[in-house]
Amino acid sequence: MSTTRVAVTGLPSPAAAPRLRDALLTGAFTADGLLDLLGAPAYAALARSETVPALRATRSTGVLETLIRLFLLQCPVPAERARAALPLEQCLADGWLLRDGDAVRATVDVRPYGGPEGQDWYIVSDLGCAVGGAGGSAGQDEQVVLGVGGASTTLAGITVRTPVGSALDLGTGSGIQALHAAQHATRVTATDLNPRALHFTRLTLALSAAPEAELKEGSLFEPVGQDTFDLIVSNPPFVISPGARLTYRDGGMGGDDLCRSLVQQAGDRLNDGGYAQFLANWQHVDGEPWQERLRSWVPRGCDAWIVQREVQDIAQYAELWLRDSGDHRGDPERYRRRYEEWLDEFEARGTRAVGFGWITLRKSGSERPSVVAEEWPHPVEQPLGATVRAHFDRQDYLRTHDDAALLADHFALVPEVTQEQMGLPGEEHPEHVVLRQNRGMRRATKVDTVGAGFAGACDGTLSAGRILDAIAQLIGEDPVLLRDRTPQALRLLVEEGFLEPVSR
Repeated sequence: MSTTRVAVTGLPSPAAAPRLRDALLTGAFTADGLLDLLGAPAYAALARSETVPALRATRSTGVLETLIRLFLLQCPVPAERARAALPLEQCLADGWLLRDGDAVRATVDVRPYGGPEGQDWYIVSDLGCAVGGAGGSAGQDEQVVLGVGGASTTLAGITVRTPVGSALDLGTGSGIQALHAAQHATRVTATDLNPRALHFTRLTLALSAAPEAELKEGSLFEPVGQDTFDLIVSNPPFVISPGARLTYRDGGMGGDDLCRSLVQQAGDRLNDGGYAQFLANWQHVDGEPWQERLRSWVPRGCDAWIVQREVQDIAQYAELWLRDSGDHRGDPERYRRRYEEWLDEFEARGTRAVGFGWITLRKSGSERPSVVAEEWPHPVEQPLGATVRAHFDRQDYLRTHDDAALLADHFALVPEVTQEQMGLPGEEHPEHVVLRQNRGMRRATKVDTVGAGFAGACDGTLSAGRILDAIAQLIGEDPVLLRDRTPQALRLLVEEGFLEPVSR
């Protein structure tokens, strides 16, 4: 498998990965092993970048305690203690460990990570960047490589996981997306502008016993030329910042141009039926609805589902990323100047807030593409890959069925949907009825009594039109009028996943 070779010094060699992996597994240095030893409170504290509880739980000299202190907590341990847990000489020779007097230290973070089917994987990143996974650079070198954070696990969870021939992880970082893709793609290509990130991806894949990926250095789609893929995933450097101080987060383009360019160029890199899935930030600009702004990004021939998960005002946003880079811990005057730079940048661009969310494209080739842009800040159930795929399947169905075809078709209420009735105590009839999903996006929608009765009767045996005729007879309404006014509500119930066409 061809690889763009980059000269990276001072990082471990993957040669020791098989023996090191065996030692980690033997020592129960896995996600389950950590939870068993540390207990839930200390394990949860690690996810918040708090290490004191884990330090207290690893004061004994067992093998697992040694591994946790070395690779997660970055503590030196006596060499003989390390020898009992690891192939010490090979780890030293290949750069995973360094001598520190009579002790040894790890040169990288190694974080156990549980795969979706119970696999024991390991994410390798720079020192201080695996615990919690989202502590930012905290004053480290601009080419720092972070470990697993909330953004990377979110992207992994929403990605459509169907077998594909080719997958591209654009901006791979420590390699978590490439690691997931390697489980269902015949060929995985991983790119990054940072050569250190490509080396960390190589380490992550090797230590997780995953197939190798084709590693290419460069920006955006430049390293892959005109190659096309069945799946593209990217957790890009989407931060909207004045400048490009930090490679892992700052895109180096003005405003949200990097995310826009990435989305617009993805259509030409997708095979028919392929998916491109991104995390992104976007500007809320005065006088321009954010939904319309993002719809303009969608390339020709692609359906899109854009979900805004969070919105921050410009002050909140600047403070978040100034803390991420550790600026708040330095000179107060320098912090003030940098804060001013962020606000000046936003003011110049007419930006009043910044949105964060998911963008999924599917290359449908349709002349009537479905582009849905919505705000959904509520809790969801991960993983959502199957939910994302089902969304586009429903768009295909609705696009090819007019109102008459809808009424002739048969539907079933999705199993996880429940009904809630709202009203004052003692009232004979509810003020309104709510249908609620308990899985996936966990949507809720209000329906009238006709809608509630229709949904309750959808078990696949009668067509939608026949059900409406029966309801019309029960409530004394003209069935023709009821058929005329119902398809729009029926489309919404199908689009949002409350009803499933039996024919599909």
